[in-house]
Amino acid sequence: MKSALENFLLHRPPSPLSKTIPTSLSLETRRKREAITMYSDDEGREEYLFKIVVIGDSAVGKSNLLSRYARNEFSANSKATIGVEFQTQSMDIDGKEVKAQIWDTAGQERFRAVTSAYYRGAVGALVVYDISRRMTFESVGRWLDELKIHSDTTVARMLVGNKCDLENIRAVSVEEGKSLAEAQGLFFVETSALDSTNVRIAFEKVILDIYNNVSRKQLNSDTYKDKLTVSRVSLVKDDDNTDSKQSSGFSCCSS
Repeated sequence: MKSALENFLLHRPPSPLSKTIPTSLSLETRRKREAITMYSDDEGREEYLFKIVVIGDSAVGKSNLLSRYARNEFSANSKATIGVEFQTQSMDIDGKEVKAQIWDTAGQERFRAVTSAYYRGAVGALVVYDISRRMTFESVGRWLDELKIHSDTTVARMLVGNKCDLENIRAVSVEEGKSLAEAQGLFFVETSALDSTNVRIAFEKVILDIYNNVSRKQLNSDTYKDKLTVSRVSLVKDDDNTDSKQSSGFSCCSS
């Protein structure tokens, strides 16, 4: 029997502002179109809604990353997430309002029952590990595999090494994070939800990349919606523009 949370995730009503997706389309095509919602505000201005998921092992700091980005808050005694939480953030890009609905889920295995609904429609993902706990870095491959299985479109992915303020007990080097990201075709950045280092960059780089790609491919084209892809970019450290606090900063180059 499905829980109330699962039923909500699977059967939540569409936004009244969203464009209606014809039920005659195949399930695969409908899911691809659900990945990005475009609608107009009261003044007829185009707006976009992107779904982004934050994944990774329990206690890597996913909830604190999201609360720091969305509300500029940090809780040293943050409790493990039970089920799913999400926040909606807006950015103005090229005169258009771009909204990101960012989903945070529990990393514990006992909550994995919501997996399919959690990933459905996601076009961006932050894969988070804790730089002071090597086992969380070693789990990244499993999370990427799960993302590939359950997401219906090519997803813009950011590898995030969180808790870079714990430099004195670091267990994963910056170079290891960069190497994995380059091998998998991911963005890469290290962050600290505690002191805000690179938190905004991590989220907004993913949002901007999604927007740039769908904008270039003319989102209004039905043909494009059915063939939606997001290009891959690797991010590397920019030694000329980083200071001691932001030693994990990056610049981007096409891969």
